[in-house]
Amino acid sequence: MAQEKTMQRRLEELAAAREKVSLGGGVDKLEKQHKKGKLTARERIDLLLDAGTFHETGMFATHRTTHFGMDTAIAPADGVVTGSGAVFGRPLHIASQDFTVMGGSAGETQSNKVAAMMQASATTGTPFVFINDSGGARVQEGIDSLSGYGKVFYHNVLLSGLVPQISIIAGPCAGGAAYSPALTDFIIQTRQANMFITGPGVIKSVTGEDVSSDQLGGADAHMMKAGNIHFVADNDEHAILIAQKLLSFLPQNNTEEPPIVDPDPVVEPDPVLRDIVPVDGKKGYDVREVIARLVDRGDFLEVQAGYAQSLVVGFGRIVGRTVGIVANQPNVMSGVLDINSSDKGAQFIRFCNAFNIPLLTLVDVPGFMPGVAQEHGGIIRHGAKMLYAYSSASVPMITIELRKSYGGAHLAMCSKDLGADRVYAWPTAEIAVMGAEGAVNVVFRKEIEEADDPDAKREELIQTYKDTFSTPFMAAARGLVDDIIDPAETRQHIANALEILANKRVTRPSKKHGLMPV
Repeated sequence: MAQEKTMQRRLEELAAAREKVSLGGGVDKLEKQHKKGKLTARERIDLLLDAGTFHETGMFATHRTTHFGMDTAIAPADGVVTGSGAVFGRPLHIASQDFTVMGGSAGETQSNKVAAMMQASATTGTPFVFINDSGGARVQEGIDSLSGYGKVFYHNVLLSGLVPQISIIAGPCAGGAAYSPALTDFIIQTRQANMFITGPGVIKSVTGEDVSSDQLGGADAHMMKAGNIHFVADNDEHAILIAQKLLSFLPQNNTEEPPIVDPDPVVEPDPVLRDIVPVDGKKGYDVREVIARLVDRGDFLEVQAGYAQSLVVGFGRIVGRTVGIVANQPNVMSGVLDINSSDKGAQFIRFCNAFNIPLLTLVDVPGFMPGVAQEHGGIIRHGAKMLYAYSSASVPMITIELRKSYGGAHLAMCSKDLGADRVYAWPTAEIAVMGAEGAVNVVFRKEIEEADDPDAKREELIQTYKDTFSTPFMAAARGLVDDIIDPAETRQHIANALEILANKRVTRPSKKHGLMPV
């Protein structure tokens, strides 16, 4: 009887302790979080994970600092909720900072908890999700706080290319804390959040520049200008939905294939594709309309949609198989490759290769962006990243030449010479060193100048050049195009190629490579 009473008392004490910790900084602070339009750390976890799958670890961990009044400071769970759970039945590990506890500040114990979850992800081969909502380093802990950040960064790099890493920026993320998201594969930022290395106050004091937090580190600034993030979410709920959808496309780790999900078996000819792309190479169109006709049910998750918009990248499925799609966007700067779009494409390609995701490349590119600013900004170096990313990729690679495909950019968009397994061309494809108008000015300059009617001669030579080179037949004759296809049958050709290439023999080491920022 005494044993039963003692155990009952202890269980009641445990339940009370759990309840107290689950309230974070207290009811008042939880309500304050809600008034800001934000969910709490635990609410975010509950929304992301399948019901009943979350198992918390480190709930009773706390700091050991005694300086600056910390000897009496109470920090439930030390300001971060960590554990494991599942999304769509697939396990992952998670950390969610609790802003109601000391502003979510990161100290030694908090960082150790986060690093432990990252280590667990590596051990079990499961994705890692980190929800950021913190005022920054816990200054009272001094060097211990700084050391904690270092451990997190180190484990970010250890996980790179091993398991998918997703960061959700759901509140402030300032100073050194911003570098952990930057080392992950995807960053989702809400419109209630800010992320920067030095805040508006510091910038004002050092440079004299006046800038608001949103102008400096808001979601739109990071998407449209800096290119630091991959998705913008309206709020926490939206961010969770994006994370769930993103995870559905990805494998658990680098040794697995992406899941085959709800295949759409329809591969009948789609006559709409014959009319989407104008024959006139000077006319624009939205390549996302082409993508929507190719992927299952038109479902395409675009990555970095607001950045370097002359190149579109993202995930879709074809007959249930995940594909990473890289496509020129003729509606923006004619689909040219510049510094930013080259970086964007290269990083996406490297991610897909690391995680065994086949690449589908849709080509309509006039070349690399000309100009002094581009040359001095390093277009050679940045453009080379596209060449390197495709050349080093070992996943199945399928390329569709839609229309223009000129010069070095033709090569950079996954040509046969860079390792494409299948290259198909639409009849509208023009594969050449450059456009006919520019080519005749170089090749036939003297003939044009000496002609009785230079303009007529020029038009004649332009047509001759187009008939010779600005068609896919010359490339097909050289074996650089596998087939010239009816646009309406594109989805069928891609589906067939994916089926055959699913058994592509490649050497897969325990880890291919990391995904260093570019």
